[in-house]
Amino acid sequence: MQVEGLSINLATIREQCGFAEAVDICLKHGITRIAPWRDQVAKAGLDEAVRIVKSNGLKLTGLCRGGFFPAANDGDWQKNLDDNRRAIDEAAALGADCLVLVVGGLAGGSRDIGAARQMVSDGVAAVLPHAKASGVPLAIEPLHPMYAADRSCVNTLRQALDMCEQLGTDVGVAIDVYHVWWDPELAEQIARAGRMKRIFAHHICDWLVPTKDMLTDRGMMGDGVIDLKSIRRMIEEAGFFGAQEVEIFSADNWWKRPAEEVIATCVDRYHSCCLV
Repeated sequence: MQVEGLSINLATIREQCGFAEAVDICLKHGITRIAPWRDQVAKAGLDEAVRIVKSNGLKLTGLCRGGFFPAANDGDWQKNLDDNRRAIDEAAALGADCLVLVVGGLAGGSRDIGAARQMVSDGVAAVLPHAKASGVPLAIEPLHPMYAADRSCVNTLRQALDMCEQLGTDVGVAIDVYHVWWDPELAEQIARAGRMKRIFAHHICDWLVPTKDMLTDRGMMGDGVIDLKSIRRMIEEAGFFGAQEVEIFSADNWWKRPAEEVIATCVDRYHSCCLV
């Protein structure tokens, strides 16, 4: 029986299986929407990944990830732009709803976060024509401020939407509850994103207390403190009814469990903790 409205970001079972096996497990549990990472696609081979997606009637709610624009020199800047154009090509080949952008932190050796944010805006602007020509929307994912130095200097939904307004069409946001649940402006900015029609993806997991590792200790929905139903209600009121995409990095828990168990739990918790 197909599970409507649920997508699995394949990072959730990245340690247990490769692309093909992950797809088989998702299909076994009635899930036909996925979001792979580029390294998973590369390991399988892009052509083979496209074949698997098409032959199984899968839909990609996103491809992870592009971004990491800031660079310390012109050579690295061009390399970053070229890599983002390749990511756009991969997303187009796979028919992904969007390419998720984790935009990058400070350029090497820099303490200037303002300059980093400008490089992000300039970088997205530089690859946007290629994205438009390829039919691939770009989804900026604001990350929790704890990642500002190394992973993303765009840390609130307001910042991401301000950037979208400057950049124009075909640039929106991926709203990951792990990164934005704490924001006192969250309701206001989700409503704004809806008015702008810029919500391209909705990622779910949970925030554990305590969190033992800021990158690889995300919780399964219902095991932490995020009000998942409330956030989903805001997102639907803003006009987005796309799939809720489970994305869990869990080195000491869920990555150590059998993939079948993880996906079965995702389905169960989606129904009990996430639907409004």
